[in-house]
Amino acid sequence: MRIASWNVNSLNVRLPHLHQWLADATPDIVGLQETKLEDPRFPDTALLERGYRSVFSGQKTYNGVALLSREPALDVQMGIPGFEDEQKRAIAATVGDLRIVNLYVVNGQDVGTDKYAYKLRWLAAVHDWLAAEIQAHPRLVVMGDFNIAPDARDVHDPEVWNEDHILTSTAERDALRRLYALGLHDAYRLHHEAGGVFSWWDYRQAGFRRDRGLRIDLTLVSDALKPKCRDAGIDREPRTWERPSDHAPAWVALDV
Repeated sequence: MRIASWNVNSLNVRLPHLHQWLADATPDIVGLQETKLEDPRFPDTALLERGYRSVFSGQKTYNGVALLSREPALDVQMGIPGFEDEQKRAIAATVGDLRIVNLYVVNGQDVGTDKYAYKLRWLAAVHDWLAAEIQAHPRLVVMGDFNIAPDARDVHDPEVWNEDHILTSTAERDALRRLYALGLHDAYRLHHEAGGVFSWWDYRQAGFRRDRGLRIDLTLVSDALKPKCRDAGIDREPRTWERPSDHAPAWVALDV
């Protein structure tokens, strides 16, 4: 089974890319972030014609998450339970015998800002939610745009992207490690120790052409799924297409 996460940065703009990528990569489950569509405008009929059922939680212009799956998605959860939030950033569902959580983590703007404090509160709420999810659903996959590069291997310039910088600050990385401590594993790192592979590149300053990126799109697997994790990677191909998202899909292959 192949499960993927992709921040499409506007599904309205990137729908032809998504159609092409689904045909090329043939994933079984896909989590989308930054769909930027209100629910009545979500292209669920067009995706169903291509073999994918959809559950989604969106809003106009900002945020928005969705899960696409070949099998029906059951027991759907929109948002973080008990965390009051107008932003559509989290969705979960059961597909087959897997529990899937898809997250669009807050960017945080800059260290020390109100948005940064909100990011840390949001991550704390995610931690508590996932602690309950992993007890109820040991076969858990958590994926999404985490807006955190796990360590120095995951940034193009560690001197710039340091412990005082947004997306790589000490508090953000500590919050990510707290998620790992629940029994979650970075699927990419289970198979690839070397650095220099990224999932996001800034549109500015020829970021992709110069490969000045970050690995901030992650697929995490639970202890129960770790032995089933066959491979994981980043598909750079869609980032080469015309008018691309600034993110590339991250994927994990499971023997389930």
